[in-house]
Amino acid sequence: MRWHPRGYGGARRDPERVKQDGWREQGLLAVSLEDPRLTWPERELVRQLGNRLYGQRAESREAANG
Repeated sequence: MRWHPRGYGGARRDPERVKQDGWREQGLLAVSLEDPRLTWPERELVRQLGNRLYGQRAESREAANG
């Protein structure tokens, strides 16, 4: 079959390219807290934004007392 439905076949974009395109085309930002390109204050800002918008991550929640 020579014809492929959209999204099948062809070259795949690497994840960094998808993030770059998402930012440039739609204003979406996907950031990993473990990204080595970020400084500590930048990672902390991303963590705080994520907590404010989506709540705390499961592994970062403190244990309940009691």
